[in-house]
Amino acid sequence: MSLTLNSSVRLSSGYFMPLLGLGVYQNDNCKPACLAALKNGYRHIDSARAYRNETQVGEAVRESGVPRSEIFITSKIYHPDHGYESTLKAVDESLQRFGFDYIDLYLIHSPLSGKRKRLETWRALLEAKEAGKLRTVGVSNYGIKHLEEIREAGLETPAVNQIEIQPFCQQKPIVEYCKEHGIFVQAYCPLIRGQFDNPVLREVAAKYNKAVPQVLVRWSLQHGFVLTSHDRLGSGLDRGLPCECRYSPLPKSAKPERVVSNADVYDFEISSEDMTRIDALDRGNDGATSWNPVDAD
Repeated sequence: MSLTLNSSVRLSSGYFMPLLGLGVYQNDNCKPACLAALKNGYRHIDSARAYRNETQVGEAVRESGVPRSEIFITSKIYHPDHGYESTLKAVDESLQRFGFDYIDLYLIHSPLSGKRKRLETWRALLEAKEAGKLRTVGVSNYGIKHLEEIREAGLETPAVNQIEIQPFCQQKPIVEYCKEHGIFVQAYCPLIRGQFDNPVLREVAAKYNKAVPQVLVRWSLQHGFVLTSHDRLGSGLDRGLPCECRYSPLPKSAKPERVVSNADVYDFEISSEDMTRIDALDRGNDGATSWNPVDAD
């Protein structure tokens, strides 16, 4: 089965999520990037309340001409807003800012609020999902102990855990836990925040006549799933990819030309030998380029 920009995976909620998404972290003027992404085949945008650009994302969706039903939108609730009532309020505010009737995926942005508030927040998200305001709910930056506390409370398992995943920080124990429990892993910081000065990455990129960011995106997409050759972009979403394709990368760029370039990854396949070379770059949590609060109390 070939992989395309329109390929999606079925989450435990029953909804389909496009594998490749545009991240808009720290992009106060994200509308041009969003419009470029949607014009060039992206159908997944990852925002958050803390990014302060939900309104711009909503405007871009409406101006793009792409039906809302074909676009997968993610947002998140930051830990200062955690709590039952405050979470319900935050969901309504996000809906208002986006200008949407529903949000495809809503995440707890981090576990930094402590166990009691984390569970209150999770119960509120489940209630908002039951009310039809959210289609799928999940978490971000959750370590195994945070995921276990949800299971121990007898609550519904998150459909998604969004964590930093890139060659230097592969977080294998968390990924393995998620795989065992049907939790899909989204990979933020897949472009390692521009830290491309590595001989292995440069050599692999040169071998395939690609830029390092393209190799990094392809590495994320290719993990756990044998990919084949390039397929043309379609207007809909290819269905049915197994969850073994378990990394959904969210490369971020504010520059429209780089948004397009980051998705030019479907005309080559990284060999198993080169995947192994890149995998060997892992430094565990020491390789993180972001905050990575997976060990929070």
